[in-house]
Amino acid sequence: MKHSEKFLAIVDDAKSRIQEATVEDVQADQAAGNDFLLVDVREESEFESKHAVGAVHLGKGVIERDIEAAVPDPSKKLVLYCGGGYRSALAADALQKMGYTNVYSLAGGWRAWNAAEMPVE
Repeated sequence: MKHSEKFLAIVDDAKSRIQEATVEDVQADQAAGNDFLLVDVREESEFESKHAVGAVHLGKGVIERDIEAAVPDPSKKLVLYCGGGYRSALAADALQKMGYTNVYSLAGGWRAWNAAEMPVE
């Protein structure tokens, strides 16, 4: 998908303030049994089609509204993903502004997850 320059500019701005995790980082956390939540911020139809095993859905359009009820602990590790890592970067930036301190955007998003042949459901 070709993104507009203005959209990419706001994503780059958000990425200057957030942390990214790789698929390998997530694999390591899973293998170690670390406590974290994988959050799919794609559209509901995308999530319903297929998503990462164990992921919860909090779409980018509602994550700021619903995060406190879904994840009341602002120190809980959250790894957000979308199709390519753009929407998740924007969502991670917003959650940090809300006081969430352990938020990551999955580098490469859903495409990277699939390329690594990670489990889906």
